[in-house]
Amino acid sequence: MKSICTFALTLSMLSPALAAGDDLLISRAGTRAVNDAPARNFTGQVKVEMLHTPAGPERASAGTVTFSPGARTAWHTHPLGQTLVVTAGTGRVQRWGGPVEDIRAGDVVHIPAGVKHWHGAGPGGTMSHVAITEALDGKTVDWLEQVTDTQYGSAKTPETPQAAQPSRAQRLMGDVAPKLAQLTDDVLFGDVWTRPGLPPRDRSLVTVSALIAMNRPDQLRSHMALARDNGVTRDELVETITHLAFYSGWPNAVTAIGVARDVFASKP
Repeated sequence: MKSICTFALTLSMLSPALAAGDDLLISRAGTRAVNDAPARNFTGQVKVEMLHTPAGPERASAGTVTFSPGARTAWHTHPLGQTLVVTAGTGRVQRWGGPVEDIRAGDVVHIPAGVKHWHGAGPGGTMSHVAITEALDGKTVDWLEQVTDTQYGSAKTPETPQAAQPSRAQRLMGDVAPKLAQLTDDVLFGDVWTRPGLPPRDRSLVTVSALIAMNRPDQLRSHMALARDNGVTRDELVETITHLAFYSGWPNAVTAIGVARDVFASKP
């Protein structure tokens, strides 16, 4: 009699759904669709396999994301955060304003709510992770600008140690003015250029415009190349030059077109 009472009490404590006899849902391996991630939110080849899509009052979804070498997400945020469980390979993750961190199979990364970040594979191989994300009012993510090659390549890895690749400032002036090169790297590009008020793409447009107006072709050349790395298109740069011809003078625009021709030859 005691065991019967205990069993009855246990049933009374179960949720109404389970007590009513709802079945477990089992999604068998090999039966789920694997789709290409949208190019507007990713760089490179990325495959997504949704493991669980919430229904009813549930908020958490889970999916396996597999990145080809060098592939990554765009910058983005999550209204309720995200947890990544790395299941294979070696990858990279970075929060806005922080260092690029290497991640590998077995690592777990938690991104707090509202933190701007990106993640993807390393340059030498694929990386897969399970992404667990909660929705707020039906939304799980806010997509932002693409991660540039410069931002992606700033990681310290055994294959490409940062010390072996001097910065642009170090190459330009480090042998003559090492302190000025350090200030350029640490303050200008390390602080001003990483401030969240403007994305790097917009900062490039501002800088290129100022250099055109001041007729500084030597500095303009490197900043046009950086602008291409930061996602500014060739057409946008040409339109900027054309627009500024009316404000900074025709000679400045003609000089800028000559610089652009050289830059486009290497970064079409």
